Amino acid sequence: MVDWSPIAKVYDPLKAGSIDGTDVEPHDRAVWRAIGARYKPNKGVVGDSLLTLYVARLNPQTTEDKLLQVFSKYGDIQRLRLVRDIVTGVSKGYAFIEYKEERSIVRARRDANKLLVEQHELFVDFEQERTLKGWVPRRLGGGQGGKKESGQLRFGGRDRPFRKPIHLGVGLVQEWGGGGGGGGGGGREWDRPGARGREDRDRHRDAEWGSRGRRDDRDKGRERDDRRYRDRSRHRDTR
Repeated sequence: MVDWSPIAKVYDPLKAGSIDGTDVEPHDRAVWRAIGARYKPNKGVVGDSLLTLYVARLNPQTTEDKLLQVFSKYGDIQRLRLVRDIVTGVSKGYAFIEYKEERSIVRARRDANKLLVEQHELFVDFEQERTLKGWVPRRLGGGQGGKKESGQLRFGGRDRPFRKPIHLGVGLVQEWGGGGGGGGGGGREWDRPGARGREDRDRHRDAEWGSRGRRDDRDKGRERDDRRYRDRSRHRDTR
């Protein structure tokens, strides 16, 4: 826990796919793809990576002039690159801004994040492609952030930092029915043998109640059929 950090210091696709960085198996195919990827930063990117800011979630209509107007108030800009489609020239919604001084990029990262520009809330962070070891972009299954609906949710970045792992003590392990299997008491409640026992009991109880409910429905059906038969017989006898 001494080395734990909510922000990834080294990019590991397996950890990035985990809410607290403790997963030991990939939970989606994109993580497998990122693990097997061999990615090298774009050679065409120039400038000082430690002074470069990554700006995302831009309005497609936002231009270089607008970005220059917004971000120049934080300090002198050395270089600005709005990423566009090589064929259509349409903005891809993110840009890289290199400042001349370190204090300028620190100020911009602090104040420009979540800034509303042309009806879009910006995401601003330091560049990671050249500064974070092992970095893999989202198109190869890596990245950080994302949407739960897409099935590719990544952690360890500014937008979605790692949650602090939960470590239960030995007393709590015994209280939850875990016996002596925990050793030091790491892990989650639902990983404990006691918790699994409760799940089995609940499942058995639900199955029992379900079968009992089905038996009740069948009995009610038989009673209803018997009443209809008696009513028809009574009606024939009175004719």
